[in-house]
Order: sequence, then C-alpha cells, then structure tokens
Amino acid sequence: MKFLPPKLYAHFLYEYYTGKKLHLNNPREFNAKIQWYKVFYHPRILNQLVDKFAVRAYVKDKIGEVYLNTMYQICDDPKNINYDLLPKQFVIKATHASSYNLIVHDKNKLDKKKTEKLFHKWLSKNQYYRTGQEWAYKDVKPQLLVEKFLKDGDEGSLIDYKFYCFDGVAKFLEVHLDRADNHKRGFYDLNFNPLPFRYVSKKKSIDTRVMKPKNLEEMITLSQVLADSLPFVRVDFYSIKGKTIFGEMTFYPSDGRKDFIPDTYNEIIGDYFKLPKLNKNQNEILKYKPASTKMKDD
Repeated sequence: MKFLPPKLYAHFLYEYYTGKKLHLNNPREFNAKIQWYKVFYHPRILNQLVDKFAVRAYVKDKIGEVYLNTMYQICDDPKNINYDLLPKQFVIKATHASSYNLIVHDKNKLDKKKTEKLFHKWLSKNQYYRTGQEWAYKDVKPQLLVEKFLKDGDEGSLIDYKFYCFDGVAKFLEVHLDRADNHKRGFYDLNFNPLPFRYVSKKKSIDTRVMKPKNLEEMITLSQVLADSLPFVRVDFYSIKGKTIFGEMTFYPSDGRKDFIPDTYNEIIGDYFKLPKLNKNQNEILKYKPASTKMKDD
C-alpha cells in the first residue's frame, strides 16, 4: 500500500485514520491540508530542514549557533562511533527519521553489539516509506548524530515546546511532558493559557498546571524566524534552566493522521493553513520564496 502513487495513497491513509474522505482539490481541515502538503509541496529546502544534521546549518544562519545542542559526532556507519571520546551520558539520533533516538545514561553499561544492530536497522529504514510518504524525508541521507544529553534540573525528562507556525507566524504551541514514564501533551495559546482541543485521549492529556517558561517569548520569536515564510511548519524547542535549545522542524505532525477533538477545531486550525496555489497542469510546487528573516545582531 505504501508504494502506491502519492495522490492515491494519501486518500487511503487519510480515510483509514480519520474516517473522512480526502478532497485534494479543496482540502479544508488541517490534516487534509497536511496530506496535500505531502503530495504537492516539494521545495528542496524541506529536505534540509527535516534532516537533524543538515538543519543545524540553517539554524546557525537564521538565529545563531548558541541555540544548537552540542554535537559530538556524525557518521553513517555505527562502527565509526568513537565511544572513547564521548562523555558518560549522551544521545544518539537518526538524522533521517522520526522517533529514532537512543538516550545513553551510562556508556559503560551500553551493550555495543546490540546497539550496533539497532543502528543498522535504523539506517536501513526510509522514513518516506516507513510512514505516510512524508516527502521531505525521501532523500535525506541516513546518518547517526551524537549530541549532548540535556537535563533540566530534577525533571525526569525534558519538556518539549512545539510551535505551530503558519506563513511565519506562530499561532499556538503544543507541550509534551514526561516522555519517559507518563507521556502527556496539551495545547496552549501564546500567553500559555490551555486551549480547549486535543488529539489524544483525556488520559494522555495534560491535566495539571504547567508553569509558563521564562523564555516563552524568546521561543516564539525564534520559531517565527526559523519558520520564515513557509506555509506551515512546527518548530520545536527545549528550555534548559531558561536557556532555549532548538529541537527540530516538522512539516507533517503525526503524519496528518490524528484529528483534533472536538471536531470543529480541525477546520478552525485548517483555516490558518493557507496552501500555495497549484497552477493548471502543475504536478508539484518546487519554488520557495524565503523572507530572508534572520535574528538581528546585538
């Protein structure tokens, strides 16, 4: 099924997960527009922005290297990871796929043979075919990125702040808590007030007060600079003791499979998403006109 032509596959995927018909000629809801995005919006810069290594150059150019996590190593063969040069704790990520992350709390307890097999498995998988034909990942080079292990005080795991940006403007954010033990998530406006919609069960939704991060305004500004004039992108950050650290950029949240609850918000949020015009006889959009937005030097 995943090897079907994109236009056809998008219809099957969308209807299977949402129970709704997909109208690529006039999508209205957010996830329907995500399917359109996958099928038709193909500027090459998207390949760089989803690549966890290549995006670092973009971030450095747009907002500065200070917002990047420390990188230890990059390689395309697990055998080339030099563990002797690494600290006790670190994180290894696949550059070409989603959710391929290994947190190493103590390298002396790491089963390197088992880990090497895992990494070979990661590198053999293509994110485009692994999920819902997410075009931006199709030509990303599979590599392993080794970065600094981040910890924010006594928190068991980092809090993710994910900004939904439309035409370079952040409209709201999603917060992820406690990924390691009791993963919960919720949506907030830009003043950090909880929003009345979700896409997970109530059990998996945040039901306690979350403190507003001191650097929220900075994260909003940075997300908009990175989003530039892209029709839609989600820009993710961590806040480590008030310091902003870039996470990743995503064009297809949850692969466009999870509808918002209540249902009315699928079209409300979809209205934020202004799709570029696909001209007659045009099969895909390849051009991207950046606004050349950058952080101003002090």
